Amino acid sequence: MGRMQMELHTGIELAVEMVQQRSLPDLLRTATKQLETAFGLTRCWALELDISGRLLHCADLAAQGEFDCSDFSHPFSHILQTGKPRELTRAASYRLDYPGFQALFEASDRPRSLWLEPLKGTDGRTLGILVMCRDGGDWDGIVGQPLYRGLKELLTLQWVARLQSRDDGWQRRLLKRSLDQLNDSETLRQRSEQLSRTLVGNSLAMNQLRAQIVRAAGSQLSVLVQGETGCGKDVVARGIHDLSERSNGPLIIVNCAAIPDTLLESELFGHTKGAFSGADQNKEGLLAQANGGTLFLDEIGDMPMALQSKLLRVLESRQFRLLGASQEQHSDFRLVAATHQPLQHGIEQGCFRRDLFYRLSQFPLRVIPLRERPEDLEALSRYFIRLYKEREGAGPQGISSHALHALARYEFPGNVRELRNIIELACLQTPVGDDIQPELLRLEDPFCVSDTGISTKIEPKTMVGVPTSNDIRDLKAAAQAFEAAVIRERLQQYGGNRAQAAESLGLPKRTLAHKCLKYQVSES
Repeated sequence: MGRMQMELHTGIELAVEMVQQRSLPDLLRTATKQLETAFGLTRCWALELDISGRLLHCADLAAQGEFDCSDFSHPFSHILQTGKPRELTRAASYRLDYPGFQALFEASDRPRSLWLEPLKGTDGRTLGILVMCRDGGDWDGIVGQPLYRGLKELLTLQWVARLQSRDDGWQRRLLKRSLDQLNDSETLRQRSEQLSRTLVGNSLAMNQLRAQIVRAAGSQLSVLVQGETGCGKDVVARGIHDLSERSNGPLIIVNCAAIPDTLLESELFGHTKGAFSGADQNKEGLLAQANGGTLFLDEIGDMPMALQSKLLRVLESRQFRLLGASQEQHSDFRLVAATHQPLQHGIEQGCFRRDLFYRLSQFPLRVIPLRERPEDLEALSRYFIRLYKEREGAGPQGISSHALHALARYEFPGNVRELRNIIELACLQTPVGDDIQPELLRLEDPFCVSDTGISTKIEPKTMVGVPTSNDIRDLKAAAQAFEAAVIRERLQQYGGNRAQAAESLGLPKRTLAHKCLKYQVSES
């Protein structure tokens, strides 16, 4: 009776310890240690069977803990096939040269005898193999004990429970991941649809761009938008802001090419009274104004090198100092930059900082030129017609298929901005309620069109706003009016492309930008 009470007490202690283990590896490790202690084994291993039914593994055996049982003559394969336990002697074990088996034999200190027993769940599923090692024989004296049978049954029950818990956790994670993907897909669809109201186009390139904008808006990464002049980089920047968590904050737009070098730093950082000649009061800079919102630096490629260094420091710390101030200020803004210039070329030429480029392009976006997505022409044309009618109160009904064919044959060097100018001028000349016809599209010489829609050359003496020589009373004002008219028409000629217009006039682009600002000349 004393021995039975001792076995019962031991069995209860072992059972409690086994039940307390939360993970399957911990359960198997605890159970094998209990069996070693309870029955005087030299070593004991629990080999788990994977889902294929041919691979056994044991976490406690590290790199040697996997056993491929695809060879049916393998002793472990024999156990799995027959479902019956088997004894292996030391002599027989030496002859078994299977991958991993000799490593297990060595890790077991080359015992005189091994007992291999399959473990199955209540549903008949084979869980794995129990390997017990000892230097004595008489396995029947161990496996026939009630304590052994009880521990083995409890081990299989707990093994099945841990597998079920692991499977349930995996199923929950899979379900959550699937739901998250569905939610992300639905969010992406809804926001892309919202974005399509302003970033118009049904081409694959535009669908992909809208999806990228949605993803960019959901992050705090700096975005670099690259694309040709007039392709809508500013619309992309506004879309990123409007779809972001900062949409309730300000969107501060800075055209780096339109502000002279001497003023750009002051505009960005602000200045204190007396910081330089003409600074008669404190001025808040655009960096401070962008706090809580988005700072959009358009034409970042035109930023002077000296200012690039200061901008890099601001992006790294979000700290800046007003010109003439001694204390730094903080601004929490999200940066979006845009350029039509190949910044890599600028880096090679030494006019753009490499480290700033990498800081700006954490999330790079590229806008495909209009000539490479002609399938967007119809949607864009109808969109601009609708905007015209909303602004003017009346306009054409739509655009004819012949006019769309004419647009499809044009290269659009000025991209979407040029298309808008062409459509709006055609709207002006189309009778209300009619469709735009191809003869009203100014495609060959977009800045030379008569009232009848036929191209004509405009000589300098007929430029709008320029007085004739007999009417001139102020030579300086007349010269400025003529200069503004030339710049305006040249910009129209090149679809708003300032780089091309400046090159055609023999001017640096920054000089042209300054004159546009001075004379209030728009690109459209």
